[in-house]
Amino acid sequence: MASLFESSALRTVAMCAVALGVIAGAVGSFAVLRRQSLQGDAVSHAALPGVAIVFLLGVREPGWLILGAAISGWVAMVLVGAIVRGSRVPFDAALGGALAVFFGLGLVLLTWMQRHMPSSNASALERYLFGQAALMRDADLRTILGFGGVALLCLALMWKEFKLLAFDPDFARVLGFPTRRLDLLLTTLITIAVVIGLQAVGVVLMTALLIAPAAAARQWTDRLGRMVILAGFFGGLAGFAGVVLSHSASAAAKRAVATGPTIVLCATAIMAVSLVLGSSRGLLWSWARATLKTRPRGEL
Repeated sequence: MASLFESSALRTVAMCAVALGVIAGAVGSFAVLRRQSLQGDAVSHAALPGVAIVFLLGVREPGWLILGAAISGWVAMVLVGAIVRGSRVPFDAALGGALAVFFGLGLVLLTWMQRHMPSSNASALERYLFGQAALMRDADLRTILGFGGVALLCLALMWKEFKLLAFDPDFARVLGFPTRRLDLLLTTLITIAVVIGLQAVGVVLMTALLIAPAAAARQWTDRLGRMVILAGFFGGLAGFAGVVLSHSASAAAKRAVATGPTIVLCATAIMAVSLVLGSSRGLLWSWARATLKTRPRGEL
């Protein structure tokens, strides 16, 4: 633990992981409440072509790569919405189709670069496939804080609108709220939360970091404000614990232990504990309340 704070590189990795967990947990709460958890998975896979295209243009800065990923993921979600509104294809089918098409395009571009552009170091794009949190530096931290800060600010400014959209979109439409625009804005925030984490945990695992903290927080409260705060706390805790555990395991085993998957495992462990012990929806408390209701009056 002491060596974690002595090394500036490890401190940066820890701060990146904590910031990413807080942002993903807070924004992911709305995806969980709206039962659109698969949306994060689709965005993360659809972001790969955007990263590849920016890389093809010769740009290597993290900010531009993330911007390309965000645009690609956002376009995929806009296409999904257009397909659902203009046809009888259900949302989950359109989402699965977009995931497959965009991710397939990204893999094609990645393979082409590896074969025809050996001098471009295209293998660096694998960082966005599987994540390499241990390589994150100050530039990555600034990118996460910049994009993530904008997402959290929008979440705070549009809190009432997003709250109504999450729980009763039909009522919001009756009141005159622009539900389609609000849905598009919320989709944009989810896209931002996903793409800034691709460098840390990669395309495959980013959905877990977006959903697990929010699902864990849902077990502890029925109030949206508390859920978002708890989800951010659980996400930050998972990020910090994952960095510490991977660093300790690497030192003990004298070989590198992947930081990104360790962060996801910590988030999953928090969710598992919450599913059992959560004071609002946890299995233990639900069983206790059900037992008390069925117990005859006067019985201790």
